[in-house]
Amino acid sequence: MDVSEPASISTGIASRYATAVFDLVMEEGALPALEADIDSLGAALSDSADLRAMISSPVVSRDDQEKAIAAVADALGLSGVLKNTLALMAEKRRLFVLPQLVAELKNRVMAAKGEVVADVVSAKALTATQATKLAEVLSAKFGKTVKLNATVDPALIGGLVVKIGSKMIDTSVASKLQALQNTMKEVG
Repeated sequence: MDVSEPASISTGIASRYATAVFDLVMEEGALPALEADIDSLGAALSDSADLRAMISSPVVSRDDQEKAIAAVADALGLSGVLKNTLALMAEKRRLFVLPQLVAELKNRVMAAKGEVVADVVSAKALTATQATKLAEVLSAKFGKTVKLNATVDPALIGGLVVKIGSKMIDTSVASKLQALQNTMKEVG
């Protein structure tokens, strides 16, 4: 079995649930509520090792998963569509795809709002001014509101690596040095 196959299967399952949830929410005109719900659910998944263990454990019974996810949905105050979807996922033993479902729904909400995420890696942390300016430049270039997901990697030495969807802009010193080294090998 290909190593990427289980991830592909999970993504496919999550995508089908995300499509159903998103379509229902759009019919109801409840996009802001969905956005709040996925933020709450995403934070709960990040913060709770117990929740992550419960959704992925094959030894937790279907009944216990159903009760646990209903309690989580109530505690988070999730809307009906998402709450019902989580109950269905528990019934079908599909809660293990919850992180992918949250990511899929986030992407769909952002697309509906004309937003896109830019993953930005820099050698040192961007200042608030630099982040704002970069977001403005990227927004102008891509014609969408750009939200930055910034991380730091000192190995870049300087510059930035920006990824938006399948596009990548690499202005890092490390990549320039690598290109120079490759050129030197070809010459010598």
